[in-house]
Amino acid sequence: MFFADVLLNANFADYGNDSSIINTKVAGTTISTSSRLGYRWLNSDRSWMYGLNAGYDSRPMNTGGTDTGINVSGTDKSSVFFQQLAFNAEAVSDSWNFNAYALVPVGEKEAQLNSVYQGGSLNTYGLDVGYFITPVVNASVGYYYQNGDLGTADGSGVLGRLAYEISSGLTAGVNISYDEAFE
Repeated sequence: MFFADVLLNANFADYGNDSSIINTKVAGTTISTSSRLGYRWLNSDRSWMYGLNAGYDSRPMNTGGTDTGINVSGTDKSSVFFQQLAFNAEAVSDSWNFNAYALVPVGEKEAQLNSVYQGGSLNTYGLDVGYFITPVVNASVGYYYQNGDLGTADGSGVLGRLAYEISSGLTAGVNISYDEAFE
């Protein structure tokens, strides 16, 4: 089966003195995109589904003040536009799921966010392994490696997810991740 998946996200401004991108706060709402084209197929006994997909993601961002106490004037704030290509391979059975992915920045990879700080995109490569505890509860763990953001985010991270399928097509879940760069 061939498939297409297109997503639009509304990205809102940071709140309080917290920054979602480190040092500089995001100011103002933007719309980001994520699109995928792929192909999935079943093995001969229909016990595993395999898939490959690739796509494009965009993230415009309006930057604001800092979370470090350094004052930047209104004219020092800017708008930046990050883009990446995404690649994914997956294998899913009744009990297990495996997902390998790569996110590769294209276009402008580093940008001046204001008069003090710069920001950059990340190369990210990862593998997630999941297990269906019951037919509707899936637990997964993952490992990823990222580099970029002007060298400040180079390193590994781990993640976990617990998801519950409420009904067909509706899932609730909890995600947790940790890496040294973004804590």
